[in-house]
Amino acid sequence: MASAVPEALRNIKALTFDVFGTVVDWRSSVCEELVRRAREKKEASGLSDDSRARLDAMSNDDWGKFAQEWRDSYHVFTRGFVPGETAWKDIDTHHYDALHELLRKWGLTGIFADEEARSLSLVWHRLRPWNDSSAGLKLLGTRLVTATLSNGNQSLLHDLDVHGDLGFRRFLSSADYGAYKPHPRVYLGAVETLGLRAEEVAMVAAHLGDLAGARANGLRTIYVERPREEAWGVEEDRYKEAREWVDVWITEKEEGFLEVARRLGIPE
Repeated sequence: MASAVPEALRNIKALTFDVFGTVVDWRSSVCEELVRRAREKKEASGLSDDSRARLDAMSNDDWGKFAQEWRDSYHVFTRGFVPGETAWKDIDTHHYDALHELLRKWGLTGIFADEEARSLSLVWHRLRPWNDSSAGLKLLGTRLVTATLSNGNQSLLHDLDVHGDLGFRRFLSSADYGAYKPHPRVYLGAVETLGLRAEEVAMVAAHLGDLAGARANGLRTIYVERPREEAWGVEEDRYKEAREWVDVWITEKEEGFLEVARRLGIPE
């Protein structure tokens, strides 16, 4: 019912979505791919005893740490980018460069040929969506424009949409605006591209830092908790303060985007 929709969201016409961690479960997808590639490499002929020993020394937990460091490098890269000063590099290129650096750090240099490393770096195009993502996005799309608003480049976002059967209606990338979130240029550029006012757009994310950036530029905010995604500690003042300014807060125990649709009065 319209009366049940939070007042701040009654006039929204579009939802922009963070993708990594909010729409897709990058952690399990990347970890599984790393473990699989290592296993296949060990089973292949022609691998030296030294290379096989180095791969044997990597446990599943180690590959999990490797994946987290890969993800952490993305945050360092995007937060360190300064429009007009830093040379442009898209996320695909960053993932490839960061993978080579991590292979060196973990003592795995030379095990994967360059074409194998490039293929592995594209695992970020094949991430598994959360269980509610596909159905929830399609339901939300019956009433509202659903758009990506991710630091991922356009080809990556399109591939994730096809891979996960997500059904996004629009694809907006930070690359379209020559910056990375949380730079204001990204949020304001998305609003302009959609042809709307900022208060007619709600940012959906599993990261309060992203929502804080959106809010600072006039967008509404919808927080969807996802496992191990939030960087702000629950005891931090900024986390507690966010409880007051986030327009809709969906907990992990609820059904993600399906619950967002319910809160917005969209029937299943």
